Amino acid sequence: MPESVRLYNTFTRSVDPFQPIYAGEVRMYCCGPTVYSYAHLGNMRAYLFEDVLHRTLEKAGYQVKHVMNVTDVGHLTSDSDEGDDKMLKAAEREQKGVLEIAKKYENAFFEDCTALNIKRPTIVCRATEHVQDMIDFVKDLQDQGYAYVAGGNVYFDTSKYKGYGELARLDLENLQHGKRVDTDPNKRNPTDFVLWFTDSKFENQILRWDSPWGVGYPGWHIECSTMSMKYLGERIDIHCGGVDHIPVHHENERCQSEARIGHKWVNVWMHNEFLNMLDGKMSKSKGDTLRVQTLIDKGYNPLAFRYLFLTTHYRFVQKFSFEILDSAQAAYNNFRNKIIELKKNAPAFTVRAEALEETKKQFNACVFNDLNTSQALVVMWNCLKDEGLNPATKLAAVQDMDQVLGLGVDAIQEEKAQPVDAQVEDLLKKRKQAREAKDWAAADQIRDALAALGYVVKDLPNGETQLMTLTKRS
Repeated sequence: MPESVRLYNTFTRSVDPFQPIYAGEVRMYCCGPTVYSYAHLGNMRAYLFEDVLHRTLEKAGYQVKHVMNVTDVGHLTSDSDEGDDKMLKAAEREQKGVLEIAKKYENAFFEDCTALNIKRPTIVCRATEHVQDMIDFVKDLQDQGYAYVAGGNVYFDTSKYKGYGELARLDLENLQHGKRVDTDPNKRNPTDFVLWFTDSKFENQILRWDSPWGVGYPGWHIECSTMSMKYLGERIDIHCGGVDHIPVHHENERCQSEARIGHKWVNVWMHNEFLNMLDGKMSKSKGDTLRVQTLIDKGYNPLAFRYLFLTTHYRFVQKFSFEILDSAQAAYNNFRNKIIELKKNAPAFTVRAEALEETKKQFNACVFNDLNTSQALVVMWNCLKDEGLNPATKLAAVQDMDQVLGLGVDAIQEEKAQPVDAQVEDLLKKRKQAREAKDWAAADQIRDALAALGYVVKDLPNGETQLMTLTKRS
């Protein structure tokens, strides 16, 4: 029998007891990446949140069927049916085929997930592999009177669905034409959205399919509704995404889905807040596309970023800077050192079952209460510092916690120092001398020379230098 879990439901705006549709099972759909570029750290916060949710539900005793889409066609530069296709723009920018672009950035995305210890969803589905399913979905909406054709495109008529705006709490009466979206003369209502684009929208679209409405391609919103129903059925327990999905993408998904099936589609809507640079939201359009690889290149352990994520509740805006990440790296290094010490000493002791269960209970009370990971970390550190617990009990407790935290406890081991050759030692010595002489240009040149040899140099606050092997990925 699964344990009781409470989750914040965006639809009700409250933390409610979770009640699965089918006993012991959770059907969860999460909006995945649009694979036209590398994912930035702000994007990865969403997937860390969904990973912690997945892990928490499993820890509570549920069997989780987690479906995530990959958008490789149809997502425009605006969520509101405006702008160019992101995939087409990327193909033009890099002089590659659209499917080449999609494969490149999908692979990079899952490499980032692996680095952050994010579990792969049960099913990963690509939009281009489900176009006929989307056409069938749009045909059903048209047959039921929820869709109309104008200017060659097929639109969802939001006025025909009386519940439109309920998830996002939109004030439809005061919504002025053209205020939320750019004016589209084909739309009957300002909130209507495209289900299917034809050549009338983009003459140069590379990926196109035959349809009852002409050669074209699906709109973004129809993708998630179609693929979630294909793999999870007409009722799903949880639908996740970022808060930016609420007013347009998820509102549109919800209404077109419920219009088609005639009943409630999602029981619990869950959304994570942004990861912001200290001077504002992180976004690709602003050019501050810090990647997981950026952290690796700078000498950070990617799991330090995962640790940083855990320190802030997923429903609160999280601040990011390298100074903040330095603190998270220091905390994670301290954590690793304690785990290494425990693994050395634990075999000499016996796990105290009663103490272990009490610690588990405290931890579960945090994560089962709307994924309160920041408080869960407090429980973890209290356990590690508790002089009344022996090493075997501490290690067993933290291993249990790591089912949710995902900090890689089982893989942590003492690292053997790698010998550094004479050339590297000489460069390090010269760089230290250059820094002492405040010859920053020379110091930077030596740093670049070390990078060419496969090393990252990280200057520590105490004046010491840390040398790390440079790990390169795509």
